Amino acid sequence: MTSSKATPDVRLRAMEPEDLDLLYRIENDSELWDVGSTSVPYSRYTLHDYIAESTGDIYTDRQVRLIIENGQGQTVGIADIVNFDAKNCRAELGLVIERAHRRKGYARSTILQMADYALHVLHLHQLYVIIAADNASTVKLFQTMGYKTSATLPDWLYDGKSYHDALLMHTFF
Repeated sequence: MTSSKATPDVRLRAMEPEDLDLLYRIENDSELWDVGSTSVPYSRYTLHDYIAESTGDIYTDRQVRLIIENGQGQTVGIADIVNFDAKNCRAELGLVIERAHRRKGYARSTILQMADYALHVLHLHQLYVIIAADNASTVKLFQTMGYKTSATLPDWLYDGKSYHDALLMHTFF
């Protein structure tokens, strides 16, 4: 994975009960539903149970979700590895930076740290992302991070009104 730009410090940590408000905000942001596979709001109760029941073991949970903090210890977003495929040593990377913290390099720093984690801790061979084809800034970010487009997924994302193409992008370690 390559990146020539300087990146701010970020720290990835496990979710804590205190992160419920952040998780609630992100999971219930309907603008983010267009870029993911969720299109329903989650209750605080459901999210509380998710945090409480998460083992932190990707082999048990089939995913790992981490909180992103900046160098000042301020929470700026959430990163996750989902669709974990142990047999084929690959998984999907997900990332949300809260609006107030976007375009400050936190996504770039997080992608680098998640790649390091995927390679050295999880021993994955491949990470992939699925990005709306018209999300030019995110596509460009992942391209600069060394991700290659594997496929165009026609009519992959539905925003409630129309279907949109998505790009499957990947990186190998």
